[in-house]
Amino acid sequence: MAAIQSVLIVGYQERLEPKPHTVYQIDVRAHVRAWSIWRRYSEFDDLHVELVKGTGFPPPAPLPPKHKYSILRSHNDPALLAERKSGLEAYLRAIIGAKEGKWREALAFKSFLGVPIGKNPGALGGAPTHFTLTSWLEEHQELQNRLRDVRADINKREALSDQGDVNASHKSNVAAKQKLAGVLARIGTLGKGLHELAMSGMSEGELQRRTDMVARLQDDCEKLGKMVTVARQAIRSNTSTSGPTSMNSASASDRETLLGPTNTFTRVTRVFGQPSKPQETEVTRPLDNVGLFGLQQVQMQQQDDQLSQLSTILSRQKHLGQAINAEIGEQITMLDGLSGEVDLVGDKLSKASRQMHRLG
Repeated sequence: MAAIQSVLIVGYQERLEPKPHTVYQIDVRAHVRAWSIWRRYSEFDDLHVELVKGTGFPPPAPLPPKHKYSILRSHNDPALLAERKSGLEAYLRAIIGAKEGKWREALAFKSFLGVPIGKNPGALGGAPTHFTLTSWLEEHQELQNRLRDVRADINKREALSDQGDVNASHKSNVAAKQKLAGVLARIGTLGKGLHELAMSGMSEGELQRRTDMVARLQDDCEKLGKMVTVARQAIRSNTSTSGPTSMNSASASDRETLLGPTNTFTRVTRVFGQPSKPQETEVTRPLDNVGLFGLQQVQMQQQDDQLSQLSTILSRQKHLGQAINAEIGEQITMLDGLSGEVDLVGDKLSKASRQMHRLG
């Protein structure tokens, strides 16, 4: 946590979904960069419970109590909201500045601020594993920003290659690949978080919208992955060291050993019980075994994520089908009851009609 220099709550915002609530904008500044994250009071309260449970002691500064702000007043009284904002900021800053690091080193606190949990504390904000409707959208926006950084590194690689600076071009390509790998892992977590939100009662329309958002991220990653793993043709013709270190170009002898002579044409047929000879594509042609393995891992991860999303949608459809079936059963029961009552009333009308005829 030495990378965190300051924590400020710069404002708050009223949101209407899933129900009216107030979220506070927390600006976190580290040695490398700064980022913002939105949290509501209930998340502060959950954090406080986790810190007390994990350390056995409350943090140095008290959390602003909840009972002072009624539900009706807290959303409409700027003075109360400003007072709570100041109290929440003092709470966070006391944890950051405390002599004892047991609170600020807790995983719950790092996850709350979006601090990466790993070897590089100065990296961008870490990926949460559990989402609310709001934090899911924030994570999606963060991944979009990272993909823009990957594109910037690729453009830088191309510019440096055109200038003849092969070493710097290679470094930019490696940086783009590392960032893209991190995004791929976080997209998987985002898909799992969407599955959890769907199980908690997200509407079908919102689920479909967010599923499309994840799919677009995956498409962008696939396109950028091809750009990262396949170096420009001009660079490959000049030197073999311009491509990524983990996906080097295979030699002609290696390709011939794997795929057979390239100057002969063999009709490809599928025989039951015998695997067909592997075929090269524009993507796999410049890659060696390590490169093919890396490309396969990326594609398998994308397929797993797509299957997870499909499972979420099918599970939701199952629940909707069960609800519709139950509703139809209730309607049939009501119609049966109505039919019985109609028959009863019909019998009564017939008796009344016969009595009227006798009286007439």
